[in-house]
Amino acid sequence: MTTIDIDHVSRWFGNVVAVNDITMTVGPGVTGLLGPNGAGKSTLINMMGGFLSPSTGSVTLDGRPIWRNEQIYRHIGIVPEREAMYDFLTGREFVVANAELHGLNERAAQRALATVEMEYAQDRKISTYSKGMRQRVKMASALVHEPSVLLLDEPFNGMDPRQRMQLMDLLRRMGDEGRTVLFSSHILEEVEQLASHIEVIVAGRHAASGDFRKIRRLMTDRPHRYLVRSSDDRALAAALIADPSTAGIEVDVTEGALHIQAVDFGRFTALLPRVARDHGIRLFTVSPSDESLESVFSYLVAA
Repeated sequence: MTTIDIDHVSRWFGNVVAVNDITMTVGPGVTGLLGPNGAGKSTLINMMGGFLSPSTGSVTLDGRPIWRNEQIYRHIGIVPEREAMYDFLTGREFVVANAELHGLNERAAQRALATVEMEYAQDRKISTYSKGMRQRVKMASALVHEPSVLLLDEPFNGMDPRQRMQLMDLLRRMGDEGRTVLFSSHILEEVEQLASHIEVIVAGRHAASGDFRKIRRLMTDRPHRYLVRSSDDRALAAALIADPSTAGIEVDVTEGALHIQAVDFGRFTALLPRVARDHGIRLFTVSPSDESLESVFSYLVAA
């Protein structure tokens, strides 16, 4: 059970603060590091991977400092966003070189290439690879020593839909095996499909942590929105609007539904089935319309 702890970490470059007093723990499973472009995600991953030192605070792997500790690379695999690679090498030569740095042989490299399904292009020079192929060969080099921690910075960039699904399946399997997998993305769909846990960074600060649906329910300053379909929408709306837990109800005749804003989540969720029962109204659909990751993210960024 390998864990990365980030304790009151800041990092600045001259007068620019890239990461500002962040504290979080990244443990086994798949964690999505979410934030707009320029939020500080890459800087944070570079500190987790030992490429950058924190200006203040500490980054540790199971209690051991990561900065200037070469032993941690036995446990960490890193897929950086940057494209700089040894283009004059073939894919196989590149992964073999990384295997040898870990004291491993070519069999380990072949296993890693097979894991990312790059055997078919392993003897081509990296200079001929598409962006998606480059991402996969970087992934192979990061997996060659079977690390317990995998850090990926925007790993889906340049991948076609089939490649993205293959990588998602691979990361899910690694998370299910108990490995600690963290990937950054500014694409909400990728994080929502893959991550069981999210960390949100906005303007260098830690904005939220946990399951995004639970985060949404803790946002008590914003009304919760629901789409409700019933056997008598108008009667249901009339009964609900009288209660202080609802801030507004719109009857959508075209869609045949109610759009409800609830200001008291707990009270409203208890009220709705009780009102429907007391008035003999059947509920066909009760669906939160703003508990998507996109909604949570937009609220956090706007905060």
